[in-house]
Amino acid sequence: MSDVPVDWTELREFRAVGLLDSFVLSWRLEADLLQIDLDLLLLPEHALYEEPRPSESGCIRPAILEFPHCTLVSGDGVSDEALPMAVSGLSHGRITGLRLTADGQYELSGRFGVVKIHAERPLLRIKRLAM
Repeated sequence: MSDVPVDWTELREFRAVGLLDSFVLSWRLEADLLQIDLDLLLLPEHALYEEPRPSESGCIRPAILEFPHCTLVSGDGVSDEALPMAVSGLSHGRITGLRLTADGQYELSGRFGVVKIHAERPLLRIKRLAM
């Protein structure tokens, strides 16, 4: 990997989604898996995209952004505490960016501040809507 940060738009997991129009709802840590619940904007080229209703601004679906084998989470206003405590202290809000800054090191930014995450490559899981 080069020393130049890689923006989320260059990561295959985020093809056909509008991450900057998405919203973090909650954070949780289970064992070494960091899970971030999202309201995620799907773009028309996404396989699960549906035309929004007239009252909706876009195709928003519930999703989970997972960072497996997470070893560090630090953020604005979060001290160097044990990992579960650091995650529980994070806030929610609109996402303004995600980038890979070094091998296994990510920065997720938004109304909640800047959160640094050391983990394996993220996985984006879109929840199916109940019929």
